[in-house]
Amino acid sequence: MLCLLAAAFGATSALAGEHIEKTVMILAGANAGFQQATYADDGSLKVHFEFNDRGRGPKLDSSYTLDAKGLPVTIALKGVDYLKASVDETFTRSADAMTWKNAAEDEKRALVGPAFFLTLNPVPEEDALLARALLNAPEQQLDLVPAGRASIRKLASLRVSGKPGERDVDLYAISGLSLVPGLIWLDRDQRFFAGYSSWSSLIREGFEDAIPAIAQRQVEEEKRLAAVRAAELTRTLTAPLLIRNVRVFDPPAGEVLEARSVLIDAGRIVSIGPGDVSLLDGVEELDGKGQFLMPGLWDMHVHYSGAADGLLDLASGVTTVRDMANQTDALKGMIDAIEAGQDIGPRIIRAGIIDGPGPFAGPTKVLVDTPEEAIAAVNDYAASGHEQIKIYSSVKPELVPVIVKAAHEKGLRVSGHVPAFMTARQFVEQGADEIQHINMLFLNFMFDKVQDTRTPARFTAVAENGAALDLGSAPVSEFIQLLKNRNIVIDPTVGTFEDMFLNRPGVPSPHAAAIIERLPPTWQRQYRAGTGGLEMKAGQQSLFRDAYQNMVNMIGVLHRSGVTIVAGTDDVAGISLPRELELYVEAGIPPRDVLRIATSGSAEVMRRQDDYGRVAPGFVADLILVDGDPTINMADIRRVRTTIRGDRLYDADALFRAVSIEPTPKR
Repeated sequence: MLCLLAAAFGATSALAGEHIEKTVMILAGANAGFQQATYADDGSLKVHFEFNDRGRGPKLDSSYTLDAKGLPVTIALKGVDYLKASVDETFTRSADAMTWKNAAEDEKRALVGPAFFLTLNPVPEEDALLARALLNAPEQQLDLVPAGRASIRKLASLRVSGKPGERDVDLYAISGLSLVPGLIWLDRDQRFFAGYSSWSSLIREGFEDAIPAIAQRQVEEEKRLAAVRAAELTRTLTAPLLIRNVRVFDPPAGEVLEARSVLIDAGRIVSIGPGDVSLLDGVEELDGKGQFLMPGLWDMHVHYSGAADGLLDLASGVTTVRDMANQTDALKGMIDAIEAGQDIGPRIIRAGIIDGPGPFAGPTKVLVDTPEEAIAAVNDYAASGHEQIKIYSSVKPELVPVIVKAAHEKGLRVSGHVPAFMTARQFVEQGADEIQHINMLFLNFMFDKVQDTRTPARFTAVAENGAALDLGSAPVSEFIQLLKNRNIVIDPTVGTFEDMFLNRPGVPSPHAAAIIERLPPTWQRQYRAGTGGLEMKAGQQSLFRDAYQNMVNMIGVLHRSGVTIVAGTDDVAGISLPRELELYVEAGIPPRDVLRIATSGSAEVMRRQDDYGRVAPGFVADLILVDGDPTINMADIRRVRTTIRGDRLYDADALFRAVSIEPTPKR
């Protein structure tokens, strides 16, 4: 779902004659696409939008007619979405009658009063249309169709320069579309100027050099808003805290100890004793109410973006994450703010991505083509505090051992996608410590079908052929034995494939079933629509489903064979991890082992087992209180009530409300 951070430009329909504006999309510093909007003198609008992201990316054409208030009267949209599935949407409003149709919805509704219709697969320009409509609406608020309500407020102003000259631009925040307000820059004619994020930006053509100024001013405002949230939602523990009446689970021991009290001080666990421990002078008390106390969870595959991510993580009990690719300076700034108490977020471990140049290069500026460049990239990451190197799909196979040697000499782990034109076996034999994504293991046995895995073929080949892979066959068993013998870690992110392989229009996967009712209306719509999956040909639904089930089964086989697994999501922060853990249970891994994987096991992989991942004296007090028992029912891991991150305590319900999500219902 496109968000306001990638919002595109607009032009007022009041302009005489045809007016064309073009924006460029910058992805990790490189031009990746564009949007062109053409406003005609009759008030109609035509938009073309496309970008390329490693062979993925939408290509959409849409047309709009607007009323005098800037509200859509008709919309027609066609093309393909990010994963190249077909898009065909229409909307019409006549007086109070609205009708719309897309791949997942076919609805009619009577509605009195002004309202703004949101397409299911919008072009970015739609955010600019909404921004102008809101600015012209009473109290700058509007109802949204199919559901929700949006508002807008101005945050900041800035003068920037570009080839066309100077412009005065304003930063606005639109609330009601996502978990936190989306930000968009408009010029003084209320036309789009820029939409910035550390990953990607859209900016009016000719003003590309203004991105640093835009970024600096926006980040200043984001920091101000984050500091306000942190002050409101963080309780700093300035005195020892005794957590009374809890059931304690220490993952390495695997036992649940009843009626315990846990004393923490200065961010560490001091002692664990019987429930009748006397309260000492100067010690605060927290009644655990018989809840389940365990170490904070680890998400070992994220791409941290700030904003709602930190709140979602801590509300979900995630106290440590491993960032698997990001913009170095932006990530450092977010980490510094969190550690200084100016923002809310988990502990963040950094892995630096390295890719090769080419049309399918990943979203990074670190692209290497020679041994010298590869070694320099490793050295730069080591110097900037990264602990792991992630090799990406376009790296030349012959550079893999070069990167491995340089990284290991610096004490860094090496993981990644298996680069194109290599097998997973070759990747392991050349020294990798870890493999990201379960599909990469399946591709090891499909080298005769697909060798260039830089493209979405790394997904479609598994979807079409994965069901036929015999997990008990000799080739699979021999490969898994190699993984065990080499102590290879697997980061399966199997939950990300649930939507990709099972979603189809109007039929969503089970991925969000347990949380969907708690989400904002716009998010509920997106999930229920079942969009975002791979394009399926007639009759392929069962084939894709069986392939996905075989991926889940593979996780169980790996675990029973003694291969180390870490739990990562590569998905929406925090709220995606419970589903990943549930899938491990579905794969046949006992719940207590799953909890160990997501706590002490992750700490061991990242060499932090002496300080993190346990409920034991001397360990860092990264703890969660759960209203239930996930050793019996893994779904209970969604019932986190309190998260303690060292010397900071958070109410999970309050964190969820702060990002427009309803808390987990009380028992």
